[in-house]
Amino acid sequence: MPDDPQSMNPTPYRVVSTAQELEGVVTLDLEPVDRAIPAARPGQFTMLYIPGFGESAISYSRIDAKKITHTIRGVGGVSNALIAKKVGEIIGVRGPFGKPWPVEIPEGGDLLIVAGGLGLAPLRPVLDHVVQHRDKFQNISLVAGARNPAAFLFLDEISKLKDLDVHVTVDAADKDWRGNVGVVTSILGQAEASCHGHAFVCGPELMMKFTALGLIEQGYDPTRIFLSMERSMHCGIGICGHCQLGPYLICRDGPVMSFDRLKNLMEIREL
Repeated sequence: MPDDPQSMNPTPYRVVSTAQELEGVVTLDLEPVDRAIPAARPGQFTMLYIPGFGESAISYSRIDAKKITHTIRGVGGVSNALIAKKVGEIIGVRGPFGKPWPVEIPEGGDLLIVAGGLGLAPLRPVLDHVVQHRDKFQNISLVAGARNPAAFLFLDEISKLKDLDVHVTVDAADKDWRGNVGVVTSILGQAEASCHGHAFVCGPELMMKFTALGLIEQGYDPTRIFLSMERSMHCGIGICGHCQLGPYLICRDGPVMSFDRLKNLMEIREL
């Protein structure tokens, strides 16, 4: 549990900008009304609160000294209320919570970043970090996929990344698509990053499982493959139990965890 005794009390943040990324997917930039919550690290999340609706756990999609950024898909009451927020309106924020991406561990070696669908949002701060500290890494590869071109998050942004080995794919193409067609796992072999490095993976759980298994077949050590897990997180501090996965509480022990800890659990149907 965090040391902050006020961790259950939301801190008011004001919406300073909004951007519709895809249909039903909105990015909110938030600035503190008064005091700010502690600084976050890539991979962590906050609990966003709207009176009358409740809270939702949302990963950071960008980390800035003055504001926090979340990219949210409207799938329920709270998330739909969040993406409907207008500039100037107030949202309660608790956090940051959870284990982050271990961005320092791959330094000096290769890093493979694999994103499926909206999994690119929690990996965006990792991309920001490696771009800012490019000299600390060797080969950095990004492999990203989406259902179709219209469902590709931040496609223009990642297409402009420099000094990174970028590969994108879609499950189903339209007439204007000129890139790869197929699931993410079908193009993992195109990445320049070596299997002696580390891999960060985020996306739908089934995609992460088969990506991790595919990377192991390529020679990756399961302890060097990190996944960001999603479960229904209600408290953020490991007391309610809603996000339990076997012996772990995702809000406390994750969301970022190494695949050697997850492999057997991900083999159990409906766990």
